Amino acid sequence: MAENALKTTNGNQAHGETTRGGHFFTPRVDIYETDEELTLVADVPGVTAEDVDLRFERGELILQGRVKPRQRPGLALLSEYEEGDFYRVFQIHESIDSTRIGAECKNGELIVHLPKAEAAKPRQVQVRAN
Repeated sequence: MAENALKTTNGNQAHGETTRGGHFFTPRVDIYETDEELTLVADVPGVTAEDVDLRFERGELILQGRVKPRQRPGLALLSEYEEGDFYRVFQIHESIDSTRIGAECKNGELIVHLPKAEAAKPRQVQVRAN
């Protein structure tokens, strides 16, 4: 199950954290599971692939990057769109094949594919009659 394969190290924190020498906000993430992989979808509107640093180190998937400030005409009456640096870390279970992790950035979402190792995939066991 997904909760055994991927865990966030900062819980369900919705606001920024003030560690690592600065202020970081936490992008919202959805995680989906199929028989083949886990798919992590991070909400990062306005971010391009060049703005994202995604690394796998010592069993952790580290997602960080920067949302560049947007220039809009007029006075902002409401501003909920976060700008600046973002940071999120997930612990990756050994059932994920870290050599095949891939990602794409499109339509304001960062989509990370975490393929399951062959040994972790469900398989049908044949039952023989005597």
